[in-house]
Amino acid sequence: MIPLFAQSTPAATNSLAASAINSLGIDLLHLTGKPDDNALLSPYSIETALAMTYAGADGRTRDEMARVLHLRGDGAQVADAFAALQANLDELVQSSVQRADAMKKYGGKSDPITLDVANRLFGQQGYDFRPAFLDLLKTKYQAPFQAMDFKHNPAKAAKTINDWVEDKTNKRIKDLVPADALNALTRLVLVNAIYLKAPWANPFPESATKPLPFHVADSATVDVPTMSIQKSFGYAKARGVTVVSVPYSGGELQFLIILPDDVKGLAKIEAELTADKLTGWANLPNQDVRLFLPKFKMQPPTLPLGDALQKLGMLTAFDKPPGSANFDRIAPRRPTDYLSISDVFHKTFISVDEKGTEAAAATAVAMRAAGFMRQPPEPVEVKVDHPFLFAIQHRASGACLFLGHVVNPKDMSVR
Repeated sequence: MIPLFAQSTPAATNSLAASAINSLGIDLLHLTGKPDDNALLSPYSIETALAMTYAGADGRTRDEMARVLHLRGDGAQVADAFAALQANLDELVQSSVQRADAMKKYGGKSDPITLDVANRLFGQQGYDFRPAFLDLLKTKYQAPFQAMDFKHNPAKAAKTINDWVEDKTNKRIKDLVPADALNALTRLVLVNAIYLKAPWANPFPESATKPLPFHVADSATVDVPTMSIQKSFGYAKARGVTVVSVPYSGGELQFLIILPDDVKGLAKIEAELTADKLTGWANLPNQDVRLFLPKFKMQPPTLPLGDALQKLGMLTAFDKPPGSANFDRIAPRRPTDYLSISDVFHKTFISVDEKGTEAAAATAVAMRAAGFMRQPPEPVEVKVDHPFLFAIQHRASGACLFLGHVVNPKDMSVR
């Protein structure tokens, strides 16, 4: 496959965090996303929660986590990269608010982008956590420490964590941590939560939305509410795939559509997806496009990621074999009392309609003891009428906040 990439910015090509986020997201989509089912992940949320955990790993555990998480450089460089990406996301929100305020002064109307990212450590009170680790996560990941009593009341602790996630995601992510996931041996839960509400730069006219056929499995079609608009969008055509980027207000974030030419080509295109391709598609040349895009809404159940991460090679972090986990940088490792990951829980939500996109995700890591623009004569028509990949992407870095595929909008369409 020879993709047609636009010239990417230095920030996009040099972002350690963005490359790691996209690479892990693709790996996990391959392992957890079934070709015949809709799929949704937040690579940003998963990578951030695990990067915080990686900061406390040592020895072989640290080496394995670095490989699986696609992390390059030393610990300080990794923490600085994630801090820089978070700062960039904070800046785009501030710019969005300023634009909305400026438009109001002149009688215009523009809703700002809402993008809330929160990290927190929930740790056993009285446990011997290393001050340097707690300080690093508070400083670089803005993840304060909250003392819990897992030993005597793990159910209450789980409720506290779930309530915090629900609050940080505007009530879109509920019951992230299953009721039986924590117990008296739990010592630390590292959590990332992200909430996004982003209006399109150019909203789809509601009057243009009509039921149109969407090809699903076995050559069948279903009618789904399909939006349409003609605007200048980022566009690239490569062998076997069409890529369209639809900007959100301000242009710093975009909805990336990766549409196979073949109605049944999703699996092939997904297998060929790489972090470099996602980065290259972050800044596509503009083209006049007549776009048809189905409305959809997706909220999968909590997804345990422990098995998938172990299949990727992160074994000792889960204490496989017993006695091998090494998180000595979080707390002193003793023969009869040391930390390991018990599981990683991830939950997501997304809704795409004429006004824009609302999306949320949360990830919990539970640890236990043990260019030039040309105007074409005619617009290109892109009908998203069969299974496709999508991402919500930060253009400057190329980082994908969300990544998934749609195989049947009827199962989750906005009603």
